[in-house]
Amino acid sequence: MTPLALAWRTTVRYRARAILAIVGVAVIGALLFDMLLLSRGLLVSFARLLNAEGFDVRIVATQGLTRLPIPDSAALAQAVRAVPGVADVVAIRAESADVRTDRGSRRVTLVGRSGTNANPWRLVRGPGLTDAASPAACEAVVDRAFPSAFGADVGAQIQVTALPSGQSALPAIGCRIVGIADFGFSASGEHTVATTMAALQRAMGDTREGDAEVILVSTAAGAEREAIVRAIGRLRPDVRAYSNADVVEQFDRNGFAYFRQISVVLSTLTTAFAFLLVATLLTVSINQRLGEIAVLRALGIARQRIARMLFWESALLVGVGALAALPLGGVLAVGLDRLLRQMPGLPEGLHFFVFEPRALVVHLAVFGVTAAASAAYPIWLAARLPIAETLRREIVG
Repeated sequence: MTPLALAWRTTVRYRARAILAIVGVAVIGALLFDMLLLSRGLLVSFARLLNAEGFDVRIVATQGLTRLPIPDSAALAQAVRAVPGVADVVAIRAESADVRTDRGSRRVTLVGRSGTNANPWRLVRGPGLTDAASPAACEAVVDRAFPSAFGADVGAQIQVTALPSGQSALPAIGCRIVGIADFGFSASGEHTVATTMAALQRAMGDTREGDAEVILVSTAAGAEREAIVRAIGRLRPDVRAYSNADVVEQFDRNGFAYFRQISVVLSTLTTAFAFLLVATLLTVSINQRLGEIAVLRALGIARQRIARMLFWESALLVGVGALAALPLGGVLAVGLDRLLRQMPGLPEGLHFFVFEPRALVVHLAVFGVTAAASAAYPIWLAARLPIAETLRREIVG
């Protein structure tokens, strides 16, 4: 009989101990799996939000991605369009505003984008903004929750009043809703209304186009993004250009390090608990089965075969528990993510727990090492077991 078959028979024979070990490992493993998802969840989710916009490079006024107007942004956007490898350029400006419908007035974020058909949002319904529209017209794209909150859907007219900081409310302008969209970085519970830069200029009462706060750049297929970033820096040394990878790296270094540290600490603790649980149960089991192991040794079964049997016992208990931990951890992660995403001001598309293949690989690798480590001491006990003395003690006892 193979060591695996012997381990399976022992596991079935001591059913209560096996179930206790598997349940314990599954609970601990679920926590470990969730910590692995949390360690990079925000970072992966943030990177997906950036890439979903369809733009590879963003230009801001100062270091740190702060929202400050970019001086002479229209001329800069025009110059960036001429950089080799640039496919499209969009300038974005955001202001606070009030939107009035038949249901009353509510505060929104009013976003203006420069004259191009590219948009940093995903259109869900409706034709969207059309740059061929009359400059005097105002078209608007709103978020998914807007129709239910304001009672205004595609085709409806809304009154938009810009609220520039430090100034009194300006006269309202009428806008027609032409689309419903997903705004990846729109905070949960807040509403976004997007329009053209010209319409935003009229809402603000400006006589000239205001400076954008961020310029988004999409690159052509095969273009080197870092080369485009360097070219933009040579065009305007007073601004900062970042590729999506640069933005993710900066946030990983400054914004998400806390969650990674918490994840490392809790992952270490849960792994230690799994090791102690399985090692303790196996050690107790070996102490209860010393006579049985001595008989097997007396019958001529080699130490190596006994060691392999004990290793397979540990592998069965840890392996089944680790696999059961995956669906349990997935359910727990969904609930925790829903709870954490209720924090105010958090972008609606951002998630704390995000699955990626590397989390599964690390999870299985950690429990593979745990299975081997948990079996080490019981194997050592069985290997140094004195056969004659153990049998005499069992008979006398």
